[in-house]
Amino acid sequence: MRRLLSFHALLVYLFLYLPILVIVALSFNESRRGVHFTGFTLKWYQGLFQDPRVLEYFANTLVVALVSTLVSTVLGTLLALGLVRYRFPGKGFLRYLLYVPVVVPDVVMGISLLLLFAFSRELLGFPRLSLLTVILGHITFQVAFVTLVVRSRLLLLDPALEEAARDLGARGFQTFLHVTLPLAWPGVAAGALLALTLSLDDFVVTFFTAGPGATTLPLYIYSSVKLGVSPKVHALSSLIVGLSAFFLALGYALSRRRL
Repeated sequence: MRRLLSFHALLVYLFLYLPILVIVALSFNESRRGVHFTGFTLKWYQGLFQDPRVLEYFANTLVVALVSTLVSTVLGTLLALGLVRYRFPGKGFLRYLLYVPVVVPDVVMGISLLLLFAFSRELLGFPRLSLLTVILGHITFQVAFVTLVVRSRLLLLDPALEEAARDLGARGFQTFLHVTLPLAWPGVAAGALLALTLSLDDFVVTFFTAGPGATTLPLYIYSSVKLGVSPKVHALSSLIVGLSAFFLALGYALSRRRL
């Protein structure tokens, strides 16, 4: 039975990751067209860093990812702290409401954000579709993920440690800064890395909220595929996959740290 389950798991993982491995392998293929491997080369990666458009889109991607991650980490950490340490009306409803951005399809999130920005622009004249709207769109789903990760970490903390700090004269902010935050830091870092990863490879929400001059790497890959898949697109996709895998692994390692 164990061998059968192991074989089934192997098939599932091959189904999930074999296409990605094919793209990574083709990014080192010397041939420009087709899947026939004619030789190993790094020229497609070198071409990426010599393309000014790719560098511009990479800068846009980093700005969106870093700013949205910073804001969502702060908001998510404070929200998780409020859900774990305090009681208030509607707490249970708010806790379940966090799962909405997680389970709602990205296309629904993207369309709803586009309609919200359009309504706000018609009513207030602000904001225009730009990097700002992309950042706001990413924050809307990143906050939920950060909150869930940090909340799971806070639930493992012993409240007696915070009570001891208050008994010794520490105020609320001092207790949070010197006791709660250091103990919850692996969860905060893991949530931030997860949010960063989600932002780096997000396409649907970015597609609906981006305006002129707000092109990111996923949008560039989508537009390039329309003209035919080239090894440069394979190389760019491989770099994004590599970055995402690195941040996910780092976040998982931090979240598994013991208290």
